[in-house]
Amino acid sequence: MRLATTRVQLFATCLVDQFYPSVALAAIRLLERLGVAVDVPQGLTCCGQPAFNGGFRHEACAMARHTLDVLSRSGDPIVVPSGSCADMVVRRYPELMAGDPIYAKKAAGVARRTYELSQFIVDVLGVRAVGTTGRGTVAYHSSCHTERGLGVREQPLSLLSRVQGVTCRRLPETEACCGFGGLFAVKMADISGAILDRKLADIETSGAEIVVGSDVSCLMHIGGGLRRRGSPVRVLHFAEILAPAEDG
Repeated sequence: MRLATTRVQLFATCLVDQFYPSVALAAIRLLERLGVAVDVPQGLTCCGQPAFNGGFRHEACAMARHTLDVLSRSGDPIVVPSGSCADMVVRRYPELMAGDPIYAKKAAGVARRTYELSQFIVDVLGVRAVGTTGRGTVAYHSSCHTERGLGVREQPLSLLSRVQGVTCRRLPETEACCGFGGLFAVKMADISGAILDRKLADIETSGAEIVVGSDVSCLMHIGGGLRRRGSPVRVLHFAEILAPAEDG
C-alpha cells in the first residue's frame, strides 16, 4: 500500500528517547530527506510493552490508553523506529482495548496508521534507495518482533543493500533471537546469555565491522556482549547508516 503523505508522527519510544536519541534524530533526517515533515507528539511515554510482557495488564492498559489519546490527536501516519514497539501498537493495543468500545475504536484506527520505519519507507513511500553513501561491512540482525510480529524482513535489508560503499553480510541464522526479550534477559539471564553468545559468534565469523538492527533493545543487548568480549564491532540502528549525522 502507498499513501500520498507529506507529514508523519514519530513515536520515538522510551529506549530511544532515554538512551539512543541519535536514532530519533537519524530517523527524522531520513524522513525529511525523503520529503516527509515529521512531528514528534508531546506527551508520549512508554508504549506499555514491558508491563504487558510482565503480566501487568491493568498497567499496560493505562499506558496504552494514554498513548492512544496522544496519537489520536492527529490522523497522520505514525512511524516507529522500533519493531517491538510498533508491534505493541499494531497487534497488542486492539487486543488490550477489545472490551472498551471507545478505546477499541481508537486502537483500531491507530493500528492502521502505524508503521515500523523501514516498512513505512519501502511499503508506503515506495522508496528502495535513499541515495546514501558510506563505507564498511555490515551485518543485519533481524529482531523477533520486527520479523515475526510485523512480518518486516526484506525492507531494511533492501535499503541497506543500496547504500553505496557498504557491503552487506547475512548472518547465519539471521532470524534467530539475540536473547534479549525484554524481561526475559533479567528473569532468565543464563539462557539469555547463552543465546547471545551464539549470536555474537555468528557476528564475529561474519567479518562485519558494524551490526545493524531495527530495534535498539536488541542492539543494546548485542552491543553489551560485544564490549564484554573486547570486540571492535560497533552496533548502529539502520537509520544511522542511511542518514548519518555528518549529512545533517
